[in-house]
Amino acid sequence: MKIAMISPIAWRTPPRHYGPWEQITSLITEGLVKEGLEVTLFATADSVTSAELISVAPMGYEEDKNADPKVMEYLHISNVFELADRFDIIHNQFDFMPLCFSRLIKTPMITTIHGFSSPKILPIYKKYNKHVRYVSISDSDRNPDLDYIATVYHGIDIKKFPFNPNPKDYLLFFGRMHPDKGAHDAIKIAKATGMKLYLAGPIQDKVYFEDMVEPYLCEEIKYLGSVGPDKRGGLLSNAIALLHPIYFDEPFGLSVVESLACGTPVLAYNRGSMSEIVAKSVGILVNSFEEAVEKLPSIYNVKRIDCRKYVAERFTSQRMVDDYIKVYKMILNN
Repeated sequence: MKIAMISPIAWRTPPRHYGPWEQITSLITEGLVKEGLEVTLFATADSVTSAELISVAPMGYEEDKNADPKVMEYLHISNVFELADRFDIIHNQFDFMPLCFSRLIKTPMITTIHGFSSPKILPIYKKYNKHVRYVSISDSDRNPDLDYIATVYHGIDIKKFPFNPNPKDYLLFFGRMHPDKGAHDAIKIAKATGMKLYLAGPIQDKVYFEDMVEPYLCEEIKYLGSVGPDKRGGLLSNAIALLHPIYFDEPFGLSVVESLACGTPVLAYNRGSMSEIVAKSVGILVNSFEEAVEKLPSIYNVKRIDCRKYVAERFTSQRMVDDYIKVYKMILNN
């Protein structure tokens, strides 16, 4: 089976720091290669992979401010489709733009929908609904106007996340500095409970960070910047709990699974996929800031080893890869 894997090119695959779509694309790609599939990864030229790598972008356009994102994206996408007859399946991880090329080729294509950035992109998904096979990353993120061949939950390489039964003395917020992710509520929860808080993640909304986060930074509330893979495991595993007070319907929540893999339970606002990802045995789902403050002390009742086992059973990269191979076979056997 020959697979063309289209990665986004905002960042390297896998990313150095931030880049969840690129991270998942890398895990799937490497897993497929280990299973003996012939995979060609279309990604930035500095990407690291055991698959064949084809590139038109030297590096991610978020890391090369001289690059024009749209020009690089369309050069990247068109390159895939000009080589389409080399492959049995094209697996698109790059949102809606590749869909527009799908009727120009005979090779079947699946698109993993990592979330909808805006309702304005739905007309393209609807146009190609019967032609391209869609995969959702959670049941809650399915759009009622689209058809899906499967839901495939994200998985992680659990070996890269150290289990720690004895955490230190801080809470952790791990995500983008953006109103959707709720860093400001994480600060409020920490202050109300008198606990130390570390915040980590890229600043996506500078005004939000300057108005809602930066003024509250102090000895007990620290911003650590965008933490890369080399420090991520230690930061997650040493936390008492991960705070995930989201203000949007989270399509999946990769940091939640990464935290649980380290044995660190999660307190999250119950929106989007959280009810699918966070079981009662590994965390607490709440509906408000007030409820978060009230229930946070019960996080100590969660057994950290149960968090680790939960991920090992449900959210490994191997399970994700196996699920995608099943989807490929479904398509090719029809």
